[in-house]
Amino acid sequence: QVQLVESGGGLVQPGGSLRLSCAASVSIFSIAAMGWYRQAPGKERELAASIPGVDSVGSTYYADSVKGRFTISIDNAKNTVYLQMNSLKPEDTAVYYCNAHTRWGADYWGKGTLVTVSS
Repeated sequence: QVQLVESGGGLVQPGGSLRLSCAASVSIFSIAAMGWYRQAPGKERELAASIPGVDSVGSTYYADSVKGRFTISIDNAKNTVYLQMNSLKPEDTAVYYCNAHTRWGADYWGKGTLVTVSS
């Protein structure tokens, strides 16, 4: 069982920045990939960004809508994945969920953190 705890959401003005954090209860070395998904009101959940785990194949992915503005990264020592969000837009408003895909093929989700971009 993997527990994921997100933090860092909140209210920010358009053009502002936020950094989301997701702390995993297991070693990052047991995770094949981690991602940040988001779900806006009335819309389906979508993948915003993902990153392969340590010693995993694959490359970092960004949705076209966030490319150039968001950066996903992993701190192996802290078992934590981050999402740095810059130049935020009202359309980035959503609940952001952390996902971990383990090396044994299971998926785990955090409870979500709300990001609201509004003036």
